[in-house]
Amino acid sequence: MALIRWEPFREVDSLQRDMNRLFDSLMRATDGEPASSMAFVPAAEIEETPEAVHLKLEIPGMEAKDLDVQVTAEAVAVSGERKSETKTEEKGMTRSEFRYGSFRRVIPLPARIKNDEVQAEYKNGVLNLTLPKAEAEKNKVVKVNIG
Repeated sequence: MALIRWEPFREVDSLQRDMNRLFDSLMRATDGEPASSMAFVPAAEIEETPEAVHLKLEIPGMEAKDLDVQVTAEAVAVSGERKSETKTEEKGMTRSEFRYGSFRRVIPLPARIKNDEVQAEYKNGVLNLTLPKAEAEKNKVVKVNIG
């Protein structure tokens, strides 16, 4: 039986390569383009109270008329499109770090809501949605059987 010398740094290198490969695959779009060419995904914050679900989405640089909000009893879908405004400078070079294009985010809700009573406000790049809960959800009591 041959003895093999163990080199711990080789194991770390192998792990690092595997992690890089994982992150590279996650950062690719479904059509194979790098994620840097994809449109942004707005950050979201959700809070549940006994009466309603409050959802905040950070969508700066857009106007309310450019947003499409669709609400079902179980989820909220927000989509829109940022249009590029290209300005050419004197030397013929333009640099932009903004991301343009369409986006869509679907957020599942923790409780059923009355989707015909949703209130929305868009101010300073933040979309606030107040989603009142359905009556059955407010008074819902679940009995748990213990083994």
